[in-house]
Amino acid sequence: MKTFKILLTILVFNSSFLIAQDLKPEYQKFISKFILEVKNGDKEAIAKRIKFPFKRDYPIPSVKDKADFVKRYNQIFDKVLIEKITKSDPAKDWSEVGWRGIMLNRGDMWIDIDGRIISINHQSEEELKLKNSLIAKQKKSVNSSLSNFKEPVAILETSKFRIRIDDLGNNNYRYASWSIKQEMTETPDLVIEKGVFIADGTGGNHYFDFKKGNFKYRCYFIVLGEKDSPPAILTVYQSGKAILSQDAKIVSR
Repeated sequence: MKTFKILLTILVFNSSFLIAQDLKPEYQKFISKFILEVKNGDKEAIAKRIKFPFKRDYPIPSVKDKADFVKRYNQIFDKVLIEKITKSDPAKDWSEVGWRGIMLNRGDMWIDIDGRIISINHQSEEELKLKNSLIAKQKKSVNSSLSNFKEPVAILETSKFRIRIDDLGNNNYRYASWSIKQEMTETPDLVIEKGVFIADGTGGNHYFDFKKGNFKYRCYFIVLGEKDSPPAILTVYQSGKAILSQDAKIVSR
């Protein structure tokens, strides 16, 4: 799974950043119950554990609610994932990782200390096919000059701009922007390639930098912030000095 598991999952949950501890007996108890629910194919019980909306790999839409999860259960919980869960040992294969929660193996699944499923970092063949189909549709819905991307990353909107970030492959990210009144099928006002991704700590915050001459365009995504923090911020620098900063909403990601 590529690009935007880059963030909510790879940065927030990637075990390479974390120190895992043995699972406490009380946590082993509800993990054992969850394993039994998966063995029995109890979709309703598992659905009650999901924290909604439940993010899937973009551009696959998030799971909205319990009914949506039950409908998509087989798409998410394929044979491979079910086997990983049902053959796991709560005392050996599950571990506690501080405030981030409890992980299966090296991060295949994350459950919080209240027993809610907060992330599944496994993608079934069915989801992969759906993802590729949605990417193909997106390529037809943007200006033809931008249709050569490998994977979409995000679409942002500020009060003045619509911004699209795409992964062109090989850690090469592209920035394209329009006036907020324009559609993405129109020719973009600005396109910058060779953007870079930068993680800001281990809490999940991150940004993409795009340079053009003495200008730098930074799209900062706030995963862990203050209560009133915006989802994202666009900042434009000229010769190292910030000349514009606008809060941004994440339209899709």
